Amino acid sequence: MVGAPSITLILIPGILCDERVWPGQRAALADLADIRVAEHGMRNMLPALAGDILASAPRRFAVAGHSMGGRIALEVFRAAPERVAGMALLDTGHHPFPVGEAGRREADGRFRLLAKARAEGMRAMAREWVQNMVHPARLADAALIESVLDMFESKTPELYAAQIHALLNRPDGGPLLSEIKCPTLVLCGHEDSWAPAPRHHDMATRIAGSVLVDIPDCGHMSTLERPEAVNEAMRAWLRAVIESEPR
Repeated sequence: MVGAPSITLILIPGILCDERVWPGQRAALADLADIRVAEHGMRNMLPALAGDILASAPRRFAVAGHSMGGRIALEVFRAAPERVAGMALLDTGHHPFPVGEAGRREADGRFRLLAKARAEGMRAMAREWVQNMVHPARLADAALIESVLDMFESKTPELYAAQIHALLNRPDGGPLLSEIKCPTLVLCGHEDSWAPAPRHHDMATRIAGSVLVDIPDCGHMSTLERPEAVNEAMRAWLRAVIESEPR
């Protein structure tokens, strides 16, 4: 593309993540978009996190969210659908916090990791967390694993508690899916055990005209595990967003 990028793309990280979860995408998409990465402060509700993004965003923009960031992207759309030119939802979900035993298991698991972070430090917690968040074959990839541990260690238990609160009080994003009309990418790692592939297949069927990309040999941390495949999918999606915008 010749000249300055014609669209702003806001990348929204997941829980305890930051710009370090998007290195490949920031480099690969820089010629297509003015790329910004959302910074999560101490807000403890997803709509408030979405409100912070909208407060600093241009009038019209595209948004891509990974994991918790995908849920925040849906809240951005809920609050201001007319401003969203395109959406990419990566390794995420739309269901509200479950009632009953499933909800108790999720809450107990999250609070147990929070207690570990407070007692043993963020890096110790992250070392356990990452075991189920990447493809098993990548647990031996020291550079990948250390990058995730470094990122989490730079955060605090207080921030972790705020983000857990946001997720345990998450709104139901399901009713929004049929309202999304802008170019949308739904992407997942095929072996993502936290946000399973069938969930993304269902989301894609409920978003008219969306493109589903199911990346093989990939866990939850798709942007770091399979950056080339994610970049290819996001470039195609971003081109579609740009082409759909009025001249």
